[in-house]
Amino acid sequence: MRNNVNSLGARPIGVALLSVAALALTSCGLAAGGEEDKTISIIVTESAPYQEPTEIVKELLAEDGWTLDTTYVTDIIQPNNVVAQGEFDANYFQNAAYLRQFNEDNGTDVVPAFSVYYAPSGIFSLKYDSLEDLPDGAQISLPVDTANNGRGIKILADAGLLEVDDSIPVTNLSQRDITENPHNFEFIEIDQQSTAQTLPDVDAGFSFVRMIVEADYDLDEVTLELEPEAEDSLPYSIVVGVQPGNEDTEKTQVLQEAYQSEEVEEWFDDYLEGSVEFTDEYTTDNITEPWEKFVGE
Repeated sequence: MRNNVNSLGARPIGVALLSVAALALTSCGLAAGGEEDKTISIIVTESAPYQEPTEIVKELLAEDGWTLDTTYVTDIIQPNNVVAQGEFDANYFQNAAYLRQFNEDNGTDVVPAFSVYYAPSGIFSLKYDSLEDLPDGAQISLPVDTANNGRGIKILADAGLLEVDDSIPVTNLSQRDITENPHNFEFIEIDQQSTAQTLPDVDAGFSFVRMIVEADYDLDEVTLELEPEAEDSLPYSIVVGVQPGNEDTEKTQVLQEAYQSEEVEEWFDDYLEGSVEFTDEYTTDNITEPWEKFVGE
């Protein structure tokens, strides 16, 4: 059953009373008589690399008697809040770097359970053919969220067009860490979901490869520089998030099996000529240690 954004608002009193009654019956032991909870609620970004694999997952789970209750949204704030509050079992919309920053900024506690895909990125332009062609004073768009803000800055720094504080990891890098800006680039921060759509309005901009391809641009024609894949891929791997302690539940395990299935991998292989990279590198068995290390940086 597909819900919409409005389903996250106030719930009817009757529904609330029924929920309380159900909890009371469970506490009395009725659930122990065979009423197994086989419904998983998940909140997902309403775009192809999230929505379409989730529909595949829904079908796979249904074959084993599970119901995947999906809610699709377009914002990147709501999904962590509702999982942290226990209103949803899981979310699927973000990379681990964004999750870490969101937890720090909002006092939430959501953890990654497993990876689904890796999101390549870069700097793109409709006006220029190379980074070296960017004029002094060029307007360059960057994602406003801290987790992705520094990625474009790092690309420019690696190309010798900026100088930055090298002690700051890219996942924390921002404009305040620029120590030299000899070309007087003007940085414009925008929502990460708009980075491809606003490309005509700037001289160049950071975006994700899949957003550029989805916007129907020729990747070869508009790419100035692609971000090299980091040795540690966790920060920019797209993950499924859950509440701490829920990584090993049966619900999370069956979600992982479905999202990391051959069917989902085949979908990513076929999607827009491989503009996103399926990855099952991180699982509930091995993600805790690299996540804790990343959080501790």
